[in-house]
Parts: sequence; structure tokens; C-alpha cells
Amino acid sequence: MSLEVRSLDLDGVLEIVPRKMGDERGFFSETWNARQFAEHGIALDFVQDNHSYSASRGVLRGLHYQLPPYAQDKLVRVVKGAIFDVAVDIRRGSPSFARWVAIEISARRWNQLLVPKGFAHGFLTLEPDTEVVYKVTNPYSPAHDRAIRFDDPDIAIAWPLPLAELQLSEKDRTAPQLRQAEVFEFAAGEERP
Repeated sequence: MSLEVRSLDLDGVLEIVPRKMGDERGFFSETWNARQFAEHGIALDFVQDNHSYSASRGVLRGLHYQLPPYAQDKLVRVVKGAIFDVAVDIRRGSPSFARWVAIEISARRWNQLLVPKGFAHGFLTLEPDTEVVYKVTNPYSPAHDRAIRFDDPDIAIAWPLPLAELQLSEKDRTAPQLRQAEVFEFAAGEERP
């Protein structure tokens, strides 16, 4: 089975489209295969799978990340519905610090987003009954869990729905702006997955 891998505008953030084989019965797809991913230079050890369900359009989750030593690479995919998926470079000193990139991920498109350590991640549901499944390289650690405001003007994400329509948790609504947040330090020449 083959795999399409496309670099996005930020170092290490990748769109991945696994091959999907179908017939009148349905389809089959390998959404994660360590050997195939390694052939594309992506060598990660995932330790936990997460599954998120959002009942309605306009649910915003993020911008989330974990600090070292529990920083996480994430491989995000949608099994039902669609999301506007965002990665923000939060590596202070990086040439792309505070820049963001976004793509639509959907069950229909069968694409995935690889969000490396050093990036905050968030998504907005574009359809009701959306289910997101993502793999992470470190377990959840409440002591290292952090968030940044979804509407931080220094980042200026162009969310595709009016801000007044977004549904957020209290944690996300009251998260600090990037300039007050604990973030990563950029190391020139650091290796990306």
C-alpha cells in the first residue's frame, strides 16, 4: 500500500493521505504503518490513541500542547465528519514562531495531519456528529498540559466560522495568549519526524 505525504508551510507539519481500497462491500485502509511512514522519514513511537466526538458544527478544541518531557507528536484523522485543523509554531526563536497552517481533514478526503512537538494544535468541527481520532507519542500529563487562546491576535487564525458561533470549553475560553504562555525553545537544526 502506498502513502501520499505532502509538506505544509511549517517545518515538520505534514498532510498524509493513506491509500484506501474499496469495492461494493466497503473499503480497507492502513491508516498507520510504522514501516511505510519510516520510508517517508517519519519514525515515531505512538503510545496512546485518543477519540473525540463533537455533536454539532462549530465546536472548537484548542489550541493545546504538552511541555517536555511529555511533549507530543500527533497524527490526527477524522473518521466521521470534517474539521478545520490547525497547527501553530510555538517554538520561541523559530523563524516561523506564531505562524499557523490549517487544512480541512475529513472522512471524505481520508487525509491526516501530522503535528510535531513544538506546535500547538486545535480544530473546529465543520459538520455535526464529527469524530476525530489521533495518535500521540506521549501519554496525557495534566502537569504538562497547556493551552493558548484560539483568538490570540498575535497568531490571528482565520477560523472559517464567526467567533460568536464557536462552542468552547472553559479551559479554551480562558487560555492565556501566546506572549504569556509557557512554550518551547527553538533549537537550530533540530530534527523533525
